[in-house]
Amino acid sequence: MSDRLAEIIQHKREEIAPLIPLTEKLRASALERNEFRSLERALQADPDRLALIAEVKKASPSAGDIDMSVDPVIQARAYADAGASAISVLTDEKYFKGHLADMVAVRKAVGIPVLRKDFTVHEAQIYEACVAGADAILLIVAALDDEEYHDLFQIAGGLQLDVLVEVHSLEELDRAMAEEVRILGINNRNLKTFQVDLVNTEQISEEVPDEVILLSESGIKTPADAIRAAACGVDGLLVGETLMRCDDVHETVEALRCLRMGRNDDFENV
Repeated sequence: MSDRLAEIIQHKREEIAPLIPLTEKLRASALERNEFRSLERALQADPDRLALIAEVKKASPSAGDIDMSVDPVIQARAYADAGASAISVLTDEKYFKGHLADMVAVRKAVGIPVLRKDFTVHEAQIYEACVAGADAILLIVAALDDEEYHDLFQIAGGLQLDVLVEVHSLEELDRAMAEEVRILGINNRNLKTFQVDLVNTEQISEEVPDEVILLSESGIKTPADAIRAAACGVDGLLVGETLMRCDDVHETVEALRCLRMGRNDDFENV
């Protein structure tokens, strides 16, 4: 784990301390929920074009403030109207200036699946996400040991939540595939330097089984980037900062959702 990620995870464990005594109460409430939107199906809805998880992100450690005045609901509706497959909402407060209330409001305002994007390190956060209306959660392999990852993955699945499993390296991919992963994200950001390079998707994608829904995350700024990711056989993209900063959401979503390619196709065929 990089020093920066370790710092974030340490803060997250301290931040959620008051939530842990509520674990069983939250679990009971989560088990009562029976209405979910399938992220997995949404990402497979159009077999010809890249799926897109569009992210509501006010700030990040690497970019600083992106748009602190954004209305998450207005932004999410723009994404949905433009043809996004699903919405990701940052709920981390200290590092991304988000809030769980943002996700709650977005889930009520759109009709497509909503992913809670946060640093999940304890089961109470999964129950909280479920109660708040999330359809899917993120698990970052680099932030968890093997036992934590296994337990959290199984708990989410038991609640009918989809899980986006995020990896940054081939070693993390090996750890990730110890579970029956259905949706895998390759993060192109180096956790030590915060630099972004799509070569991460190019290298790791070669080892991902065809049956796994594969996403490329971070560093997708132009249609050329989307084409480069598509050439690796990814099924979709997760894009935040580019969409938050663009002048025309509909035009940008349309441009990024380029044609899919098979995981074994040649780049020259794009």
